[in-house]
Amino acid sequence: VRSELARRGWVYSSDQIQFRNSVLINLTASEEEMLARMKQKTRYNVRLAEKKGVTVRVGTADDLPMLYKMYAETSVRDGFVIRDEGYYQTVWGLFKGMAEPLIAEVDGEPVAAVFLFAFGGRAYYVYGMSREAHREKMPTYLLQWEAMKWAKARGCSSYDLWGAPDVFDESDSMWGVFRFKD
Repeated sequence: VRSELARRGWVYSSDQIQFRNSVLINLTASEEEMLARMKQKTRYNVRLAEKKGVTVRVGTADDLPMLYKMYAETSVRDGFVIRDEGYYQTVWGLFKGMAEPLIAEVDGEPVAAVFLFAFGGRAYYVYGMSREAHREKMPTYLLQWEAMKWAKARGCSSYDLWGAPDVFDESDSMWGVFRFKD
């Protein structure tokens, strides 16, 4: 893999661009066992989303402008910087077949999404986004559950939540993101 990336002109960055820590979920258990390992409140929120009519679908290239707009909305709300839309279109093109967005909808309205990558037996949750609309229906919880099932169906044995705090306490700027993943 490294030689192929080098052949394509990829180089290591001296800057930290991605997170140093992550959270891995073992996908080798049955779906029932995976649900049982979740916190009770997480299981409740997954079921609540289903009960409240949240559905999840695989996105297409036609969804990319909408996904970028939702990601930009999320970045403003949560205070993080994103790249220009062309960057994400490039990612989509370079990783076609290894990456897909999953989109949570309520009555056909997109309310949350994740962009997933699957490679070498591991799935990665790299980009997540959501709107203010219908947050009380817990679409992000169902979305993560469906992402784990998506990964498992592709033969992945682990699901990488891609990002955890450098310091595991509430003072770290990543604490809120980590709490959602925990």
